[in-house]
Amino acid sequence: MKNLKSNKFVVRLLMLPMLMFSHALWAQVQSPVIPKPQEIAFKQTYFNLSNGSAIQIRHVVGQKAAYYLQTEILKHTGVTLEIKKNAVTNIIYVQASSKELKGNSYQLLMSANQITVKAADEEGFFLGTVTLLQLVRNTPVIDQKLKLACWDVSDKPLYGWRGFMLDESRHFFGKEKVKDILDWMAFYKLNKFHWHLTDQPGWRIEIRKYPRLTLVGGIGNYSDPLAPAQYYTQEDIKEIVRYAAERYIEVIPEIDMPGHATAANMAYPQFSGGGSEKYPEFTFNPANDATYQYLTDILKEVNVLFPSQKIHIGADEVHFGNQHWHKDVYVQKLVKEKGFKDLKEVEHYFLNRMADTLLKMDNEILAWDEVVGSSLPIEKTTVFWWRHDKKDELKKSLEKGFKTVLCPRLPLYFDFVQNEKHSIGRKWAGGYVPIESVYNFPTEDILNYPNAGKLIQGIQANLWTEAVSTEQHLEYMLFPRITALAESAWTQPQHKDYSDYQGRLKKHLSIYAKEGLYYYDPFNPEKYNEFLGPVQRSQMMPGTDELTKQEMNNK
Repeated sequence: MKNLKSNKFVVRLLMLPMLMFSHALWAQVQSPVIPKPQEIAFKQTYFNLSNGSAIQIRHVVGQKAAYYLQTEILKHTGVTLEIKKNAVTNIIYVQASSKELKGNSYQLLMSANQITVKAADEEGFFLGTVTLLQLVRNTPVIDQKLKLACWDVSDKPLYGWRGFMLDESRHFFGKEKVKDILDWMAFYKLNKFHWHLTDQPGWRIEIRKYPRLTLVGGIGNYSDPLAPAQYYTQEDIKEIVRYAAERYIEVIPEIDMPGHATAANMAYPQFSGGGSEKYPEFTFNPANDATYQYLTDILKEVNVLFPSQKIHIGADEVHFGNQHWHKDVYVQKLVKEKGFKDLKEVEHYFLNRMADTLLKMDNEILAWDEVVGSSLPIEKTTVFWWRHDKKDELKKSLEKGFKTVLCPRLPLYFDFVQNEKHSIGRKWAGGYVPIESVYNFPTEDILNYPNAGKLIQGIQANLWTEAVSTEQHLEYMLFPRITALAESAWTQPQHKDYSDYQGRLKKHLSIYAKEGLYYYDPFNPEKYNEFLGPVQRSQMMPGTDELTKQEMNNK
């Protein structure tokens, strides 16, 4: 008996280092999820996902998320999951929430034979299944089988506005590329797609009452003024809006006014307010009543196409091309009749009239931060703070009570280069946008502004496309910075950890390689050089990496 006890002691003693080694291995398992969840814990077990697994929907609210999960797993792994009413084991449950979950919060609970997604609403179920999909896509597929590490996740977003803006006036990419971007936005839980469809180089949205907007205004782009007309038909728009809605992404169109109107004015010059030597035909005419009816007709069609009940009207940089207003007889008559002191007041008069149109359509007014000094209705207007060097405008926006989205040039303009050695894109006297600066935004001083907690709706990255003309270059500027954007918009600042994020990011670079993306590798900057298409090569002239002071003020 004594020898038996002694032997057991020896066995336990011998097993101790093995147990300690085993626990050390468990501790090394790192979550691959981006953005970082509020709470996540490894369960030290695995779920075997295969064709023998199934999805069971326990509540009608989770049906859309369940079908999306089924489709995406098949697309990326080849594994076919049946959706069953009853299943015994190796099952993924999409079920109704417990009462403590509110809004878009969710729980993901995993064990060796069961995965459960809980949420309070449809979007919450979707967000939970997206986290599960990230785990799936970060797991090797061997003979149509995956050994999924099990995690318990409890999560909710920091901000309701987690956005990305794409400029397609300057260069057009088409609906398949837009859908691809929407897929990646959904993968990273981004939920607002701001679509910049009109500007100086081209008008990209069909308006049936004014067909010349696309047939004439759609001709050309930033690098080729004679390029054939490219634009989205209304059927294209409907298709993309539906596609986004399936991924719980809201599409917000931008119809720029009263400036950045050159393409529209090429099509219908009778509504032009002229421009300047550098920016000809830049504005709509604020003194022509027909202009307001024309723009109202346009916005009515836009409103039908986009169910978001939000239209962005730009309203920025009008002073770049409103010099003709000084000598326009009708504008000067308006100035005299209204007693305006300067052209800024003319601009605000225009904005107020167009705001009335949007409000009658029950739309929210969205605009760039130049409108902070206007008299737009505070409770119906959202301001987009983009001028990083004008923090006073952000303060004024919050002090006046405007809902505000943060999208400053530095660090949230993704047309800025991401490495100091890069040349194709914007780079101002040492100012560029590395991934770390995106991750560390918003800074503590901004979060501590009065009313910031109540009025800041979220953050958004903007990709202007003067220097971006190909899909490969678009990918290079977007990936992997989209991951840092996602984490900054989703994760509580106190939970962010750049070193931990880098560990998770490395796993996602493998996904990009598998998907054939032309991405930038911040861990190996020489792996992929900047993408140099014909347009990019033509821009590689001495001094083009530094912009003039005038250009520095541009979006």
